[in-house]
Amino acid sequence: MPRSPAGHTARRPAALAALTVSALVATVSPAPAAPATAPDPMNRAFTRAAAAYGVPRDLLAAVGYGETHLDGHSGRPSQAGGYGVMHLVSNPVNHSLEKAAQLTGETPAELRQDTEANILGGAAVLRSHADALGLDGDERADINAWYPAVARYSGAQGPVAALYADTVYTFLAQGLRTTVAGERITVTSRPVAPEKGALASADVTAQSTDYPPALWVPAASANYATGRTATVDKVVVHVTQGSYAGTISWFQNAASQVSSHYVVRSSDGQITQMVRDKDTAYHAKSANSSSLGIEHEGFVDDPSWFTDPMYRSSAALTAHLCDHYGIPKDRSHIIGHSEAPGNDHTDPGANWNWTYYMQLVDGAGGSGSGSDELSFGAYDTQKTGSAGDQVRALQRLLDGQGYEPGAVDGLFGPATKSAVQAFQTARGLPADGMVGARTWTALLSAGTTPALAQGSSGDAVKRLQRALTAALGSTLVVDGSFGPATGTAVRDYQRARGLAVDGSVGAGTWTALQSGR
Repeated sequence: MPRSPAGHTARRPAALAALTVSALVATVSPAPAAPATAPDPMNRAFTRAAAAYGVPRDLLAAVGYGETHLDGHSGRPSQAGGYGVMHLVSNPVNHSLEKAAQLTGETPAELRQDTEANILGGAAVLRSHADALGLDGDERADINAWYPAVARYSGAQGPVAALYADTVYTFLAQGLRTTVAGERITVTSRPVAPEKGALASADVTAQSTDYPPALWVPAASANYATGRTATVDKVVVHVTQGSYAGTISWFQNAASQVSSHYVVRSSDGQITQMVRDKDTAYHAKSANSSSLGIEHEGFVDDPSWFTDPMYRSSAALTAHLCDHYGIPKDRSHIIGHSEAPGNDHTDPGANWNWTYYMQLVDGAGGSGSGSDELSFGAYDTQKTGSAGDQVRALQRLLDGQGYEPGAVDGLFGPATKSAVQAFQTARGLPADGMVGARTWTALLSAGTTPALAQGSSGDAVKRLQRALTAALGSTLVVDGSFGPATGTAVRDYQRARGLAVDGSVGAGTWTALQSGR
């Protein structure tokens, strides 16, 4: 969390009850009231709120996961003044908390503290955005049509709103499985093609001049000082206490009086620079003038935010900054916000793995040469009774995409077969419960569908390479680098499937792969 520079110092109303009843209860005798200890309270809250306001349940859950990983933090506010699982916000430019109170009849206190009320409020706000955009019933039934409403939910505009909505649709494409207070929440993976409308041209494409792998989205000029009054001699590690897009939006808000030089996303390590290295961000009080600040998406008390892609991406940035500015790569010069003189913050907190992070900064193990447990030279048919590493990989893929394979134990039993059949049905494949080339291809390619071509790199290229290995029945090295061999395999696949043969991967090729062709 950044700090300002020195010197900147009736729980449910009757109308809502009627709405909920009309949406959920058939004209039969009412069911008995659920006991206070009824299982799966968050799942029930998402289902009820989705039905009450006509919002797709998985979309609602994906928005909440993107905001908070479904952790309400006991009613404590985020850095931007957001509360609860759905991050209902009350700050000078975003009043979704007050909007939710108006729409649901809940008090602000209930919306802040009560998870069921908070989820209901999030659904109400999302629906209000859909109504303002003129979405009719048929459009609301199409999850892809909600993209502009999700962007509005962020409270941001333009490229930052697009960043926010893109993250939500990434979760929908990849699927989610998370456990909150012993309760499993799932969102099943699906092909997505969001209808972006005016936001289609709002993608962040400007790159940082200080660190080319990063995007460039400038902070409000009131939130940093031009120039430096001291030599840069340290890097300060922060945790945002909020989401990636929400933090970027907050740093663009002139009322916040805070900023950092860089922000790192949890899911994939994407980096956005917001203040030039030569300028003084307001992030660490007395250390502002002599340091570079890196914010990491998440909350200090929830280790689920600190992913391997985040650690690796941030460590590469820190190593670059140390090399460029002559900063020693040690814990005296790479410090947490809590260690900066005169600060009273606790981030990055006890859940931040300093040992691993410093190993990555120093270059020890930074390339990650071990097996990813998903890549094989060939993908064999798996069915009931099969066992081994490929079954374990299959179970990991199903589990990560929101299906229920049972224990990830390498044994193909009834639960794994049922999960395979559910996936096959969702993808329009014969639901025989056997995993042959078509099902492997669809499973391995599931996720986002970025345009890829010669020179592309990253996890999407790895998914492509695995899927092509399964589809073509010939081994393709899975290295995340789109080189000549990958281009040849793409053309071979396109030719065999009657697609346009251009060696690049666009919507048509992704659609074919994700449908198991």
